Amino acid sequence: MTSLHSRREVLKGTAAIAAAAAVGHAAPTRRAHAQAGRGARIDGVLKQAVDAKEVPGVVAMATTDKGLLYEGAFGVRALDQTAAMTPDTVFRIASMTKAIATVAAMQLVEQGKLTLEGPVPNIDPTLGSPTVLEGFDAAGAPKVRPAKGPITLRQLLTHTAGFSYDIWDPDTGRYIKATGMPGRATGKVASLRQPLVFDPGTRWLYGINIEWTGRIIETISGQALEDYFRERIFGPLGMKDSGYVTSQEQRARQARLHTRQPDGSLALQPLEPVPVKGEFWPAGGPLYSTARDYMVFLQMLLNGGSLNGARILKPETVALMNQNHT
Repeated sequence: MTSLHSRREVLKGTAAIAAAAAVGHAAPTRRAHAQAGRGARIDGVLKQAVDAKEVPGVVAMATTDKGLLYEGAFGVRALDQTAAMTPDTVFRIASMTKAIATVAAMQLVEQGKLTLEGPVPNIDPTLGSPTVLEGFDAAGAPKVRPAKGPITLRQLLTHTAGFSYDIWDPDTGRYIKATGMPGRATGKVASLRQPLVFDPGTRWLYGINIEWTGRIIETISGQALEDYFRERIFGPLGMKDSGYVTSQEQRARQARLHTRQPDGSLALQPLEPVPVKGEFWPAGGPLYSTARDYMVFLQMLLNGGSLNGARILKPETVALMNQNHT
């Protein structure tokens, strides 16, 4: 590649090749040769991105419900190290955490402990008596009103409840500053107590919905998310490298964060400290995992909620999750 491409562009190209490998109808021998050829093409895309310094390193995998189609890793875990990127490299998986929290919530729906349609459990006034931010008065004080309807779990899971992220919604950011709310990095439940930016169910907006879903899971199950995920999802699926807290051995395999500079270069960031639980474990972002572990999770969903004898969700639940709800 001669020009700088974003990580998304690199992955889009890889995904297109992997998808082509998944839809062929050739005879078995021809199909095996075709997939081997496409695997080499994916290798080339990823290696070229690393060689062009578009990314320090990359891990890519592709699968269907029938099994793994591709696995490859290129580059290094950090620009100041020689440790090669590998399929068992540990990443902070950010918002990929949300899918795991959603599965946990749907387990509680299956058990009859939660419902998708009724008002969510009144575990906090922010959920039980939601308000909508309408603006600010002349003095800069927030103006809020009661929401026109209750918040449902379906709305939280589909980002239609009305919550936003302050980093992308200026009014929410202004509200937090005006009221002195603690930041989410504090680990305090109070950091989630922001008003909605529209009435529940009337719009779609990416926000802290899954954070509140996590608080509901912890409250209803009586377990911290770290324990719930390990006992109900990670343990049964054999996802040994997934969790909120990493061991020293896992930290030694962790990929470092790099930020893109104005000139296009990459700047290595310090390794974040070992996470410490605040008042709750966030369900929206800070899990650690590996490509191999997360692929197992995805294969479970592709296989209708079970894998290798471990039943995580019912097939009808997975089918419901795969529908368009917005």
